[in-house]
Amino acid sequence: MEFLTEYGVFLAKTITVVVAVIIILSAAASAALKGKKPESKEMLIEKLNTKFDDVKHVLEESMLDKDQLKEIKKSEKQALKAEKSKPDDKKKARVFVLNFEGDIKASAVEGFREAVTAVLQIAQPERDEIVVKLESAGGMVHSYGLASAQLDRIKKKGIKLTACVDKVAASGGYMMACVADTIIASPFAIMGSIGVVAQLPNFSKVLKKNDIDFEILTAGKYKRTLTMFGENTDEGREKFKADLEDTHELFKAYVSERRPSVDIESVANGDIWFGTKALEVALVDDLKTSDEYIVDACQDADVFSIEFKDKKSLMDKLGVAVSSGIEQSATKLMSEFNVTRGFK
Repeated sequence: MEFLTEYGVFLAKTITVVVAVIIILSAAASAALKGKKPESKEMLIEKLNTKFDDVKHVLEESMLDKDQLKEIKKSEKQALKAEKSKPDDKKKARVFVLNFEGDIKASAVEGFREAVTAVLQIAQPERDEIVVKLESAGGMVHSYGLASAQLDRIKKKGIKLTACVDKVAASGGYMMACVADTIIASPFAIMGSIGVVAQLPNFSKVLKKNDIDFEILTAGKYKRTLTMFGENTDEGREKFKADLEDTHELFKAYVSERRPSVDIESVANGDIWFGTKALEVALVDDLKTSDEYIVDACQDADVFSIEFKDKKSLMDKLGVAVSSGIEQSATKLMSEFNVTRGFK
C-alpha cells in the first residue's frame, strides 16, 4: 500500500512537470509564430474516382465471394483498357472540384484564386466542368466582390460552372453562387439574403458624460459620414443610407445579369429561402447534395479535388510533432495514475 502511495505521488509530480513543459513550449511557439506568414501554399490534388473506388472495393471484399470478386475485377480491367484505347477527343471529360468556405472577410479567396488559376490552365471549354462546393453566409462587399470575380473568370473561359451548396450561400455567398451556370442546393440550404447591411455603435454620449473631447478632421464633405466617437448628423446618416442603397442596386444588377430568370424585385428584399422554396423562386436550379452530384459525376468523368493550403515549414511540423508527443505522454501518465488510484 505504501508503495502505491509513493508511486501515485511520483506520477502526480511527473504530470505537473509535463504540464509545465507543455505550457512553456506552447508560449514559446506562439511567440515565435506570432505574425508569421506562410512562405508559400501547396497544391493538394485527389482523384475522387479512386477514393470512392477504394471504399467500394473494401466493401466488396467483405461481402462478396471469390468468384464474384474475380468477375468484378475482370470487368473493371476491360473497362479501363477500353478507355485507354479511345482517341483523346473521345476520352472522359474532367470535373474539377474546388472548395470555398467563407467567413466575413472571405479569407478563403487567397487559396481559392490560386486554385482557379491552376485549373484554368488545363480545363477545356465545352468539355470539362468546374464544381465549386460553396458555403458562406456573406460578409464584406469588396471581399466577396473579388471572390465572385474569380468565378467570372471561369465563365469567361467558356467552362461549365456548377455551384453546390449544402448549408448556406447567402448575401455575398449567393453573389458568388449566382455566377454559376447551375446552382444545386440541399433541400434545407439557406439561399438568398440579397440585401446590404451596416451597423456600428456610437460612444459620443459616453465621452461627453466623462468630459472627453473627440475631434475628427476630414478633407472632403463625405470623407467620413458616420463615426463611432463623434456626433453623427442627419446629413451623414442620409449619405450613408444612400451609399447602402447604391450598393444594393449593384448587387441586384449583378444577380439579374447572371440569373435573368429571377424576379429580382421580389427576392432582393434581404429575405432568405430554404432550398425547396429557393427552387420555386428560381434562386437555385436543382435540389441535391454535393455528395450526390459528385458521386454521379464520377460515373462519366474523371473527378479531381484541387485545393491550395498554407505550406507548413519544417519548424511548424516539428512543433506539432513535439506537442503531440508530449500530449500523448501526459495522457498515458494520467491513465496510469488513475489505474493506481483504482487499486487503492
